[in-house]
Amino acid sequence: MKKISIILLAFAALAGTGCKKYLDINQPPNGPASADPALYLASIQANYALGVQFDARALGTITQNWANSSTGNTFSPFEQHGFIPNSDAGGELWRNVYWKGGQNTVDMIRLARQQEKWDMVGIGLALQAWGWQNLTDLHGEIIVSEAFKNQNTFRYDTQDSVYATVKRLALEAIDNLNRTDGNIGHPLLAKFDLMYRGNRLRWKRFAYGILAQNALHLQKKSNYSAADVIRYVDSSFTSNAEDALVPFLGLASADANFFGPLRANLASFGQSGFIVRLMDGTALGGAPVDPRRPVMLVPSGDGTYRGLNPYTTQASNTSTTAVRNVWGSNMGVTPTPSTFPGKYLFADKAPLPLMTYAMLQFIKAEAALTVDPAVALDAYKKGINAHLDFVQQGTTATGANANGTGSYTFGTIPATFAAERTAYLANTKVVPATPAELTRTMILLQKYIALWGYGFMETWVDLRKVDYSNTVYTSLTMPTSYYISNGGKPAYRLRPRYNSEYLTNVGALAEVGALDQDYHTRKMWIQLP
Repeated sequence: MKKISIILLAFAALAGTGCKKYLDINQPPNGPASADPALYLASIQANYALGVQFDARALGTITQNWANSSTGNTFSPFEQHGFIPNSDAGGELWRNVYWKGGQNTVDMIRLARQQEKWDMVGIGLALQAWGWQNLTDLHGEIIVSEAFKNQNTFRYDTQDSVYATVKRLALEAIDNLNRTDGNIGHPLLAKFDLMYRGNRLRWKRFAYGILAQNALHLQKKSNYSAADVIRYVDSSFTSNAEDALVPFLGLASADANFFGPLRANLASFGQSGFIVRLMDGTALGGAPVDPRRPVMLVPSGDGTYRGLNPYTTQASNTSTTAVRNVWGSNMGVTPTPSTFPGKYLFADKAPLPLMTYAMLQFIKAEAALTVDPAVALDAYKKGINAHLDFVQQGTTATGANANGTGSYTFGTIPATFAAERTAYLANTKVVPATPAELTRTMILLQKYIALWGYGFMETWVDLRKVDYSNTVYTSLTMPTSYYISNGGKPAYRLRPRYNSEYLTNVGALAEVGALDQDYHTRKMWIQLP
């Protein structure tokens, strides 16, 4: 009893003589109040990239970037436009925007404001805008206004309010990136910013790119403005050198590209029949073979380029006529990286683009098509040429390569590439002779090619706004049977993440109808007039 009294007196003495300072040594190590906000940045960027790549196994099958080699594979339900019950498949970006990247972004912005590092505030707001934009385009209604609050359940926001929030955040990001007061340009930012090494101008242009996407997606709304889209694109990237690229070291599985052979996540995924038909010219009305094909796609053992249609099984995964996986090895086989090092965006050290100059030029082309066809054709040609350069020359943006050289090549470029490029661009099936001959189909098909392998979200927005029309997306083949819960309808959204929502936030799900078995087939707000 006497010992206890002595201990209590000791604590009382501390309380009267600076106990608070003594106890302050126990600040949480993951988010100390005085940390430099730049320390958060690399993790946020890497996790947003990984969120896209994780979910691409689900979304990439819906958009027909690729398909599984049989109907019995884990992600095959998504080829039927369905979902995997009681699973987080298709919920990784949700996890990253709210947790691995989201809370860190909130903390980064808070610390940057406290330290008057306005460039870091702008970068954080731009990343937050990118996260909400992509998450709402993936899932529809999401949690924004109540996100990160200290509560147990969270109500969903409508998609129109999320779109308004994205626009507000992107504009606020630009305002902060324009500031010249405070403590801007600090050295840790250049070290930990994987995408732009602290280049404020490029971050500002990234924010304008988000505004361009946000504005284009409102095409069916009364407040849609093609002029706004064009203005935002013109304020955004000026060349491939400004592409938003997240690099990977590629030295071990933990730091390699999720799509690379070291991580072996795409062993049973092969290129789709649709991308093969686009690149052999048949889906373009008989255009020449695309010079990008040998760099982006993989031939079968006999040298012929083949692809998989959704929810079909090829009889053999080892015959010379079988579609191989994205690395060129037999389907279902974990490759040896030294034998199958991967190609294009599917190599261990290949970066993942979050946004590209080519993407933005196609956005401008579509917006300008109905108001100024000459501007549309100019942007269309710039989009094709930008992606041809991207494939031929590799990436050149600062920070694009984890070893600091600022460049990455996508593999061996055939000696015939330049000549084939000239012939391809001279063909009127690819580039029309006059602005009046440019069509929306041409723009969307070339945009699909340019975004293949990374721009899954933007591609899905495009497919949904035309209801998967194979008149627009010529030769697109939908699954012969939809998932059992679909009621004969295609998917228009992914369901919210299972482990965070269907286990702990059921009341909020009921409010938006997400407990219904066909919820994923309900059209998005942006699709409705």
